[in-house]
Amino acid sequence: MNYRDIGFRAGLEIHQQLDTRKLFCSCPSTLSEEFEANFERFLRPTKSELGEVDIAALAEAMKKRKFVYLSSKKNCCLVEWDEEPPHSINKEALEVGLKVALMMDARIVDEVHIMRKIVIDGSNTTGFQRTALLALNGKVKDVGIETIAIEEDAARKIEEKGNVVKYGIDRLGIPLIEVATSADIRDPKHAREIAEYIGSIFKVVGKCKRELGAIRQDINVSIRGGARVEIKGVQYLSAIERVAEKEVLRQLDLIEISKILKERKVSEDDIERCEPREVTDMLRDCKSKMIGRGLKEGKRIFCIKLPGFGGLLKRENSRLGREFAVHARMRSGIKGLIHSDELPGYGIEKKFVDELREFMELGEDDAFAIFIGKREIVEKAVEGVKERAKQALKGVPEEVRRALPDDSTEYMRPLPGAARMYPETDIPPVRITKEYIEKLKRSLPEKPEIQMKRIREKYNLNDEQVRQLFNSGYLKEFEALAERFPELSNVIARIILNTIPELEREGVDVSWIDVDILSEILGYLKEGKFAKEAIPDILLRLSKDPDRRVESVIGEFGKVEMEEVREFIRKVVRERGDFVRERGLSALSPLMGIIMKEFRGKVDGRIISEMLKEEIESYLG
Repeated sequence: MNYRDIGFRAGLEIHQQLDTRKLFCSCPSTLSEEFEANFERFLRPTKSELGEVDIAALAEAMKKRKFVYLSSKKNCCLVEWDEEPPHSINKEALEVGLKVALMMDARIVDEVHIMRKIVIDGSNTTGFQRTALLALNGKVKDVGIETIAIEEDAARKIEEKGNVVKYGIDRLGIPLIEVATSADIRDPKHAREIAEYIGSIFKVVGKCKRELGAIRQDINVSIRGGARVEIKGVQYLSAIERVAEKEVLRQLDLIEISKILKERKVSEDDIERCEPREVTDMLRDCKSKMIGRGLKEGKRIFCIKLPGFGGLLKRENSRLGREFAVHARMRSGIKGLIHSDELPGYGIEKKFVDELREFMELGEDDAFAIFIGKREIVEKAVEGVKERAKQALKGVPEEVRRALPDDSTEYMRPLPGAARMYPETDIPPVRITKEYIEKLKRSLPEKPEIQMKRIREKYNLNDEQVRQLFNSGYLKEFEALAERFPELSNVIARIILNTIPELEREGVDVSWIDVDILSEILGYLKEGKFAKEAIPDILLRLSKDPDRRVESVIGEFGKVEMEEVREFIRKVVRERGDFVRERGLSALSPLMGIIMKEFRGKVDGRIISEMLKEEIESYLG
C-alpha cells in the first residue's frame, strides 16, 4: 500500500515506567500479589480551569460505575488513597525525565508545574492524573518531539463485573515519562522504527523498568478523509506496525461504508426514528442459547431496525456490528447483541429471520439488531447503537481505542479535548536552573547510535546482536562483563540473549542470576575449567540450589584429556563404519550428536567437530 497516496499521518506517545520510588510519595514502585485493604469510590466529572466539562470524562460518568480499590501497605500509603496531600515531586525521577529530554535535543521548561488531568474511568482514586510538562520541540531522527512530560502511572485493573470495577493501587503513582512525537511518521514501518529508537534512549539513560508493561505505546493514526484515532496500550514494539496497518484498513472501510450509506440515502433522522419493538413471543421457540438463557432470567427480547446497514455490519476490516455491541454495553451494561448480518446462526433459523424482517418492515438494504434485557436497559443500549450508527454516516469518528492481542482495536471513549486540565494546588512548581541543566548535560550517556557503533566495533559483535542487546535492556550488564572478559564477548552476548531467556521460557527461576554470578562462571571458563556448551546446564543446576557454590557445580563438568576424546571419536567412527562409508563427510552431523552426549560441557564443540572430521577422513583413507 502506498501510504503517501492515502494521506497517512501518525504520531506516537511512548510511556516508560521508571525504576525509582513513586512520583509523589516515598513508596517503592513494586507490584503486589496480595492486598490487605480495600475501599470504594464513585467518581464524578469536574470542570476544567476553562469552566468546561471534558467530553471523555462525561462519557465515563454516564456509565455510573462503582470502583473498588485494593491496597497493600508494602507499596501504598495515604497519598494513593487520596487521604493525604501529595509529597514533593521525586527528584530522581525528575532528573531521569530531564536527561531523556536532553537526549532528544528538546527545550527544557524554566519551571515544572504539576497539572491535574481529569480521568474518571476509575484508574485514579482522585479522579485526576498528575502530570507535568518537562520539555518541548525536540527531535529524534527525522521526527519532531512535541512534548516530554512526567506523570504518575494509573492503578491497574484487576476485575470488572457489571458496573463494579476493581483496581490495584500498587501501580498508582509509579513515575512515567511520556514522549509525544509530531505527526511526522510516514508509514507503519516508520512508526515501529521511531518507537524502537525512543525505547533505546530510555535504555541508555537508565533507571527504567524492564518487565512486560513497563513501556506502553499509544499511536495516533489518520488518513485523508478519515479522522485522528488514538490507539492506546500497544504492549510490544513489534505490534506497532501491525496495529497501524489494521487501523488504516479500518478507516478505509469506514469511509467506504459512509459512501454506501449515502448512496442508500440514509439520514440521521432515519436512524433516530428507529425505536425498539418487543419480539419476545416471536423468538420464544428459537434454539438460541443466548435467548433461552435470557428468557429463563425473566428478560425480554427487543429488536430495532438499522436502515441501510444490511451487509455492512460484518465486513472484515471494520466489524461495525461489534462496534455497535461495544457502544451498547458501555451505555447500558448489556452483554452483547445479535445483528442480522450474522444470521441465520446462533440458533436463530431462517424462518425466524424472515418473520423478524417482515415484522420490522425492513427493506432489502436494511439490517436489524436484537437485544436481550429489561426495557429500560435496552432503551439505553439502543441509544448507544443509534449514536454509533449516526457516526457511520460521516465516516470515521474521532475516538480513543484500545489495542487487542490480535492487533485489532476496540472502542474505549471519545477523543478527549482540552477541557480536562487544571493546576495542581498541593505541589509547588520546581525551578529548573541553567546550572542544573549544564550539570545534567555533563552526565549524559552516549546517543544510542554512537553507543551501538562503539560496542559493535569494540566487542566484535554483529548488528543483530547489538540491536538485541539494546532491546533486552541488559546492555550495561553486557558491558560490565565484556570489559572484564573481552575475548568472551560473543559467549556473554549468547548468555544474555539466548541462554537466560530460554531457561526462563522453560519455567526456570532466573531472578538470582546477576553480574557477579556470571563473572565467576566466565572466570572458570577463561581458565579452561569447562567448555562453553556447559553454561546452560551450569545455570540450570545452580537455579535448583542457588546457595550451592559455583566451583562445586563446575567440578561436575571438568574437562577431559584430548587423547581420551580422540579415542572415543575413533571408536564411534569404527563402530559405524558402514554408515561412514555410505555418507562420507555427511556423516559428521549425525555422529556429532552421539559424541556431544558424552562430552557436552567438557569439550568445546568446535574442537570435537574438527577432530571428528579428521577421523572420518582418516577412516575413508
